[in-house]
Amino acid sequence: MLLGILFPLAACAVGRGMQTVQVLSDLAAGTLPAGVTREAAPFAAGSRRHDADLYHPTGWRPGPALVLVPGASPQGRDDPRLVAFAGTLAKAGFRVLVPEIPALRRMTLSAADADIIADALRHLADSQQAGEGRFLGLVAVSYAVGPAMLAAHRPGLAEDVDVLVGIGGYHDVEAVATWFTTGWHRVPADGTGGAGGPGAWQQGQPDSFGKWLFLRANAGRVREPSDRAVLAEIAERRLRDPDAGLTDLVPRLGAEGRAVLAFLTNRDPSLVPGLIAGLPAPVRAEMAALDLARRDFGAAGPHLILVHGRHDRIIPHGQSLALAAAMRGADGESRAELHLVDGIGHVDAGGMTLGDGLVLAEAVYSLLALRDEGR
Repeated sequence: MLLGILFPLAACAVGRGMQTVQVLSDLAAGTLPAGVTREAAPFAAGSRRHDADLYHPTGWRPGPALVLVPGASPQGRDDPRLVAFAGTLAKAGFRVLVPEIPALRRMTLSAADADIIADALRHLADSQQAGEGRFLGLVAVSYAVGPAMLAAHRPGLAEDVDVLVGIGGYHDVEAVATWFTTGWHRVPADGTGGAGGPGAWQQGQPDSFGKWLFLRANAGRVREPSDRAVLAEIAERRLRDPDAGLTDLVPRLGAEGRAVLAFLTNRDPSLVPGLIAGLPAPVRAEMAALDLARRDFGAAGPHLILVHGRHDRIIPHGQSLALAAAMRGADGESRAELHLVDGIGHVDAGGMTLGDGLVLAEAVYSLLALRDEGR
């Protein structure tokens, strides 16, 4: 009798392990896998209509479902890396819905993106009512982890979303701003996402992309039209060339524009809180709305699988450590698991070791196990 119980469990684990290897192989290939269909799948939520793509194994539709949210990219849901990733998840047996999020395509981050993500989750949840394989998950990349967290913890969704996979995400907006402007950051003292405190200051070399992406995202929130135009031009120029000259633009800035530039060019971490306080009110409001550190997500909500590169120069890995720690309840138990990888920069893999592959395999296996348990 014991063998009769253990054999199907072992077979399930072996099959899941083989599927994990296939997922990693498809991820490494970086192309849309064979046997996967991508189709336009617009959907509505009340008066709101959204464009989206749906990926699924060819000839098969019912089953576990995921919403995949890209990071900021001018190619949006057509980014080849995202297409390949969505196809890989679909080949693993998920229906994958990738909603169009216009702000992310414009590379202007917003807490309002959570509305589109929540609509996509409800749409998939409703479509699963009569289907088999009841399982709903969310995968978010980079800064999109913030709006994804906000969406997944909304009333009426927190109980329906089984898992949130966050890749290269963040927790504390001020801490991220301190990193991309000054190069200073903290890693939680125990280094595991536990309750060991914020840790000592460490200095590194941030990628300037994060700073100029922030400017591009927020230039339109400055109230003075001339400042908006000049700041937008500074952002575009520096995103194209981090060393581009600005001597023709800086003198044209008014008071609000100068406050924004002072914040971005500061190198002293102790000055960051005061410089943020001096930013235009709409910019501060958006930063506060996206700040997960200000939120109490409580005990309800999805299980978190967090993946982060130890050498991420856009968002330091301490942010995923802090987010995991924030998911720890009063009993010390956490509903987050953390997978730190050496060979991932921000969200692109390069120079991965065998050990990195094993860490990613653990994350993929965990997702597949949660899926199977949810059936």
